[in-house]
Amino acid sequence: MANHKSALKRIRRNEVARLRNKYQHKTTRNAIKKLRETEDKSEAQKLYIEVTSMVDKLAKRNIIHDNKASNIKSKLAKFVNAL
Repeated sequence: MANHKSALKRIRRNEVARLRNKYQHKTTRNAIKKLRETEDKSEAQKLYIEVTSMVDKLAKRNIIHDNKASNIKSKLAKFVNAL
């Protein structure tokens, strides 16, 4: 167990951040699944903008790697353009 006040606080803060990151990541994955299930092109284009923004935020906050974000956006763009 931690012996310093600051270490105890850090443990609490890390847990809060972990839960927040987990929530944001899961929400983004669900949005990606929703986009992949869409068959209407105009709806998919609207969803693509939202999902791209969500993925960029995850990458900016180091929840996912920048290259993974680029790969996700690229694959989704191909999917939307193929509709």
